[in-house]
Amino acid sequence: YQENIVETSMLKKKDSYIVCACYRKNGEPPLIKGWIPFLGKALEFRKNSQQFLSQLQQEHGDFFTVLIAGRYITFIMNPFLYPSVIKHGKQLDFHKFSDSAASRTFGYPPVQSGLFPGMSDSIQRSYTLLQGSALDLLTFSMMGNLQQVLRCRFLSSEGSGSDGHWQEAELYEFCKCVMFQTTFNTLYGHSANLCLDQLREDIEKFDGIFPLLMARVPIALLGKTKEIREKLIRFFYPQRMAEWRAPCQFIQTRMDLFQQYDTLQDRDKAAHHFAMLWAAVGNTIPAAFWCLYHLISCPEALEAVRAEIINVVGEKNMKLIFEEDITITRQQLEQMVNLESSINESFRLSSVSMNIRIVQEDFCLCLDAQHSINLRKDDIVALYPQSTHLDPEIYDQPQRFQFDRFVEDGRDKTDFYKCGQKVRYYRMPFGSGATQCPGRFFAMNELKQFVCVTLLMCEMQLPENQQEAMLDNSRAGLGIMPPVNPITFKYRTKKNRGQYEEGGMD
Repeated sequence: YQENIVETSMLKKKDSYIVCACYRKNGEPPLIKGWIPFLGKALEFRKNSQQFLSQLQQEHGDFFTVLIAGRYITFIMNPFLYPSVIKHGKQLDFHKFSDSAASRTFGYPPVQSGLFPGMSDSIQRSYTLLQGSALDLLTFSMMGNLQQVLRCRFLSSEGSGSDGHWQEAELYEFCKCVMFQTTFNTLYGHSANLCLDQLREDIEKFDGIFPLLMARVPIALLGKTKEIREKLIRFFYPQRMAEWRAPCQFIQTRMDLFQQYDTLQDRDKAAHHFAMLWAAVGNTIPAAFWCLYHLISCPEALEAVRAEIINVVGEKNMKLIFEEDITITRQQLEQMVNLESSINESFRLSSVSMNIRIVQEDFCLCLDAQHSINLRKDDIVALYPQSTHLDPEIYDQPQRFQFDRFVEDGRDKTDFYKCGQKVRYYRMPFGSGATQCPGRFFAMNELKQFVCVTLLMCEMQLPENQQEAMLDNSRAGLGIMPPVNPITFKYRTKKNRGQYEEGGMD
């Protein structure tokens, strides 16, 4: 169905395109176009991007250009060549592309259109409220919201497991429900009149079509997607948000900023807030799934991380968690090296992002002393970190989850080598350089807190003989991949702790 939509989009646009054959010129990377006009190699890339690009690397070397859904993308596959792209100047840019893609996808006017002087810089400055000392307040708020949501989840009459019996649930659904509500309440505040379950369902529907929107398929061709988007935008109208209690400083700053621009309509302000919520949960929710899934799948990892959490938090707080809120500070979270390593290892195995730059003019890019390539204006240069994440020369048994892979002598391990040379960009789930995710510190804290509170509140197991979780490759290039197959897990709360100590695990 999605392939047909892309092909239909191509035909609809035919009259507005000047179609011309693109040939490789002297000094340009090898060109792989495929036989389908416009679509190029999009279907092969979507089916299994890692396998597809690895095969091209074997055939053509460390850099090559591929036609994918109307865009010519030059992939740089050697991590030692990454700095030439990451540190390059104005000829390789991301922000204009990001602004254009986001405005088209979420339905607001481009920030850099000239209608909103100073807004882009103000938005960038607001991201400092997601790091440093400002992160302490977010951490405290997140911790309280998370405990409230999980208590309600575990102790509700629908399936608390509080009587000591094992309960079953679908793991990804569990992560979606908990992380969505917790993240929303932490960022946007609280209101008794909000229906967050419906909001989450609508976000999921929109997110399912997101890859096609990023591929520039017109929203008019995507069924009810435009209707769903308008519904999501209406949720964030300023008059409605004004009734929500205690939004975080970051969101309040954005609300105040948008109010300063008379040229920004209420609908446009709402669309910005909708986009921010999607950004806050789009990758964090699947990341939460993989963090829990890998830990539950590996008894050694689960025991090591749980012991580390209890050691930092203390037995007393662990026993109080069902009765009152406990506090785990940002500094305490930073002490949990096994937990952080486990999360980073989950990132390594599930992150399928692309770090992209748009070529601003025809020029020659020097990759290293031996290699230079000619690039054309408006083409894309892409780094594909998954090729590094799964490189057996960098990581021993790269397909295997190893919870302490990023720990050495009780500290974070940062030294990884390929062919005897240190690899600087060995793990890149949040992007690189000027395009790194501005919310990465908040996201990392969220995941640590989620794992901490969940493991303090309950025992978790996977049923025997269940198929392993597999990545949904249809979202290749867009971040953390969700699972393509459902995963059942068993849990029981630790509220009646004495009975576990006497009876052990069933």
